Amino acid sequence: MTDSIFSKIIRGEVPAHKIYEDDFVISILDIGPLSEGHALVIPKEPAATIDTLSDEFAAAVGRVLPRITRAIQKVTGATAVNILQNNGADAGQAVDHVHFHIIPKFTGRNPGTGLMIDWTPGSLSQDEALELGKQIKRLL
Repeated sequence: MTDSIFSKIIRGEVPAHKIYEDDFVISILDIGPLSEGHALVIPKEPAATIDTLSDEFAAAVGRVLPRITRAIQKVTGATAVNILQNNGADAGQAVDHVHFHIIPKFTGRNPGTGLMIDWTPGSLSQDEALELGKQIKRLL
């Protein structure tokens, strides 16, 4: 893994607006926010993608993500949030270090801010679902 901007922030070499930190996780305000309160939750383990993140650091992210989300919603008055994790360049990951976005959404306030999603669902037959599920379960 390359030495990312997040690795430098974790080591204190680059300034950031920290809102949370413990031995496993750091959370900072995004410098290019999509909406007020947009923050990042970053495991301190230098893993590029979530599939390479250890269970220990993944669990640490899972413990703090809800707490940070609640605090952001309370401070900003956001009525909802998007939690986004782009995993790999083909999925839009821009920094080669696992990180989760907390992106607040507001009802009736700041229209056009936050994450805009254009979701076109596909379809999955019963037979396809059974076969795919069986293959995934075998690996778990």
